Amino acid sequence: MMGYEQMNQMTMKTTTMMKNFNKVGPISTPHKKTMRRSVSAIDGGATAAAAGEGDRGQNLETLDLSGMSLASLPASSINLASISKLDLSNNNIQFLIQQIPESLVARMLNLWALDLHSNQLKTLPNSIGCLSKLKILNVSGNNLQALPKTIEDCRSLEELNANFNELTLLPDTIGFELTNLTKLSVNSNKLVLLPSSLGHLTSLRVLDARLNCLVSLPEDLENLVNLQVLNVSQNFQHLKTLPYSVGLLISLVELDVSYNGIRVLPDSIGCLRRIQKLSVEGNPLVSPPFEVVEHGLEAVKQYMSEKMTESNNKTPTKKKLWGIGKMVKYKTFHGFSSSPGRSPGRRTGGDRHREEREGFINVSDYRQIDGLASPRHVSLFNPRRLLSPLSTFFSPPRY
Repeated sequence: MMGYEQMNQMTMKTTTMMKNFNKVGPISTPHKKTMRRSVSAIDGGATAAAAGEGDRGQNLETLDLSGMSLASLPASSINLASISKLDLSNNNIQFLIQQIPESLVARMLNLWALDLHSNQLKTLPNSIGCLSKLKILNVSGNNLQALPKTIEDCRSLEELNANFNELTLLPDTIGFELTNLTKLSVNSNKLVLLPSSLGHLTSLRVLDARLNCLVSLPEDLENLVNLQVLNVSQNFQHLKTLPYSVGLLISLVELDVSYNGIRVLPDSIGCLRRIQKLSVEGNPLVSPPFEVVEHGLEAVKQYMSEKMTESNNKTPTKKKLWGIGKMVKYKTFHGFSSSPGRSPGRRTGGDRHREEREGFINVSDYRQIDGLASPRHVSLFNPRRLLSPLSTFFSPPRY
């Protein structure tokens, strides 16, 4: 049984270890610091309650303020320039443009990830365009009706998540500016059209535009050479056709057009060599018919490929009006020589008519160009001949 003195010594040792631990502070990884501050600490209270007394003023990499019922960002106690990742999700920040002055947003020079999902935001500040290093932006689950045009200035942006909002349109020139964008998620909005500039997002890998009111897709999607996933499902009766360029997406692996009003898939679907998943259920499809669809992806690809080939074979070839024959008729080139054994004088009127109708003229009807340089033709350019009457000038030389 342990004596009283032994127990007292162990208690003193434990107390000493706890004091030393409190002096050292919590262990952090050398590459990343995650700061989770309480509301009282942010408002200027005891910062040590969340991260220790020595953390104020230190460089932060991640600031997690999610789920704190914040109505605004108390930025007076935060060194905004030191933050690389800011999480303000699941709060009550309704008006970011009013609660966070644009001057403060512009100070987040090193911010590369901003999470604002599940608030009640109705707008974003124009100063968001100052976040030149921003790569990930999550504004899903809000009440946004439009994105500010200045978002095009975030040229480092790689992922944009604007799901579950009230968006009716996207900035017109978004495809010309956000050339580094790899993932665009705008599902569960009120979009009627996608901007035509979308076809210039050559780095885009995922496009999720389901659960909208889309009536059509941009025509020039073939420029999305890196697109792997395209989901435009559940636009219901609004989306009735797909552009031919959908079948020209050379990297496409997954295509979901289910639950729309599509009756005919473009024949170019047969050209999708890398496609692994094709979802077309919930459409009133006529081509391909249901009996083909139920046999799976390969059957659909084969059907569409054969249909495309059949369509090309039925296309009439137009007669060339300005081919080599037309050029010969206007004496640009020499025509075909007469048939062996048939002299020019033996040609009948029907032969000449047939040759002229086909655009070819017998060589014997014209003198060769090099003949003009021969001695017998030099007299044509004699000054005395040039000054003679027109009838003499145009008369053929004598042989």
